[in-house]
Amino acid sequence: MKNSQKKIQPRRETLKLTIDSLDNEGIGTAAHEGKIALVQGALPGETVLAEVEHVGRTHIFTRLKRVLRNAQDRTSQQHCAIEQNCLGCPLLCMKYPAQLTFKQRRVEQALAGPGLLRDGLVVATLASEPALGYRASAKLVFGRKREKVLIGLYQRGTHEVVDCPDCPVHHPLINRIAAVVRDEVQRQGISIYNARHRNGLLRYLLVRISPVGGKAMVTFVSNFRDLQQLPKLGKWLMRKVPEVISVHQNVNGSTGNVIIGQETLKLHGTPDLIDRVGDIRLRIAPEAFFQVNTSQAARIYALVRKWAGLTRKDTVVDLYCGIGGIALHLAQDAGRVFGIEYVPEAVRNAADNARLNTLENCRFIAGDAAEELEKLAEQLPGLQLATLNPPRKGCGEELLQVLSKLRPARIIYVSCDPDSLARDLAQLTTAGYSLEKVQPVDMFPQTAHIETVVLLKRNS
Repeated sequence: MKNSQKKIQPRRETLKLTIDSLDNEGIGTAAHEGKIALVQGALPGETVLAEVEHVGRTHIFTRLKRVLRNAQDRTSQQHCAIEQNCLGCPLLCMKYPAQLTFKQRRVEQALAGPGLLRDGLVVATLASEPALGYRASAKLVFGRKREKVLIGLYQRGTHEVVDCPDCPVHHPLINRIAAVVRDEVQRQGISIYNARHRNGLLRYLLVRISPVGGKAMVTFVSNFRDLQQLPKLGKWLMRKVPEVISVHQNVNGSTGNVIIGQETLKLHGTPDLIDRVGDIRLRIAPEAFFQVNTSQAARIYALVRKWAGLTRKDTVVDLYCGIGGIALHLAQDAGRVFGIEYVPEAVRNAADNARLNTLENCRFIAGDAAEELEKLAEQLPGLQLATLNPPRKGCGEELLQVLSKLRPARIIYVSCDPDSLARDLAQLTTAGYSLEKVQPVDMFPQTAHIETVVLLKRNS
């Protein structure tokens, strides 16, 4: 006879910890029996109770249960009811000025490693305004639990979907759109993708907002092409949320973690979203990558343009140019601008954006940055400026070697990771450049991520 009683789960150990510091991810750390305990949502100087979830060789992973002694930097406001389930905003409990200081120190510590730091080089972090509701784009995952449709994020380190009905860092229009989609998918009984069985229709909901125009573009990422349920869902969404002017379906039948597939179909409305960032209008396609905090992106572009100080005699090369945000701002002053980007769709977007802004002095090239830059070398005598805006992994040694041979008078590096930035700057200083200015920019408030803009000048 089978035992009908439920299996009793062992009680997890609770630790009393004193938090020493925050790690590079913004997670509180404490020493415990020769290991490092990680407590998200805990701040330096605090005494907390934390429940052990996993014990590794060097780290103990815990869940914050209670704060026994608050740090001065802890905010009294609770911005998110699901903070401990989502774990997407590790600094949400920290007062915003303290977040800015933490990020400045993060950059300083990274640059101190290879000996690049000097007094006063890293200035105060440029604050985001606003620090909440700033995200103009979201990639949300569909899930289902007990027949209830979920739209949210994967919990850190798992494939469990956490429903996010009112995310504090998303633009309010994103939350409105997600709520309407959630209710209508539930009402229509549209199937949700199941990774284990590889069946079901809806995988992801992508939303891009133009904060300036108050308009939105929505893309449903589906497991297979569907021209019955999703067009109907899109039409309903546009009726309920008139700000939605563009609805697409992207087909992704892969079994991996890639979000966007190769095929995109326009279901309703306009093919792209038109946004304005700083002085430039940008046409953004459904698959295109663009900064999620457009007000801070505008400040970075303005800073790069100011530091560049270009004239119509100057030639610029913009590496990792994306859809042309930096290149087009610089083209307003420069004689010629070359943009290089690996993703062909982004290059097409960049060329469209140059035409949209009637900037005829730009040329955009699809390909590997190092290879294409080497091909361009003969067209770049006396290069005045090179701008770099690489992904998190940084530029790579080969590209920096090619760039160093061209010897541009100045280099402006826009980085999203202090560690890869420090590695690349060390190579550039060895090649004969000096760091002139370092400006941290808070592109992602409530998280530990930090953008950094660096100006380098060639040594005489």
